[in-house]
Amino acid sequence: MSAAARPADAATLILIDRSAAPVRVLMGRRHASHKFMPGKFVFPGGRLEASDRRMACASPLDAAVEARLNARARRPSPHLARALALAAVRETFEETGIAIGVREPGAGALAPDGEWARFAATGVRPALGGLDFIARAITPPGRTKRFDTRFFFADAAAIGHRQDGVAHADAELVELVWIALDKTASLDLPAITRIVLADLRQALDSGMNRERPRPFYRELRGKWLREDL
Repeated sequence: MSAAARPADAATLILIDRSAAPVRVLMGRRHASHKFMPGKFVFPGGRLEASDRRMACASPLDAAVEARLNARARRPSPHLARALALAAVRETFEETGIAIGVREPGAGALAPDGEWARFAATGVRPALGGLDFIARAITPPGRTKRFDTRFFFADAAAIGHRQDGVAHADAELVELVWIALDKTASLDLPAITRIVLADLRQALDSGMNRERPRPFYRELRGKWLREDL
């Protein structure tokens, strides 16, 4: 694979509200003009940015979650796992106005410029201890854009701040919906999103044991594979 075709590291966050039945999941509909998955309902997310490696956080990743994130990584390290988790948190804030973390005095003191500074201005410091890792998937070769995406999970109880009006007709996500987990099949979803939602249901049914294997989806020599991390 050429360097140009190498998938970009990316992260996404699945937010679940279990405060009442039925369990609901946050989904956003992508703008119809986007080249990548136009009009589809997805989880908020995007590519890893350099600033994600520099943002301070209130709590670290669970050691078992970190280990699974580093399994089969090109350059495994605690810094990579941490940066991926922070990318999921930042992208969620950019696309939905939801800040995952805890309120702390002086939260913005160590924030890099840009979106992390805006995140910190809410008075929230990102907290990674409550995040779990659901699955990893690499976009198949030949696509316009390719990502090596890690799908994270967080409970809505981890929300430290909500900002309204971020999703609108001209934004990346034009609509946000909290929808019952068992009703998501009614949405226009990418194939990998349907697969990961099934993985999420299985993880929830098993009690979210953090020592469990995590599925890794990729295409190799024309064959779609599901492996365990």
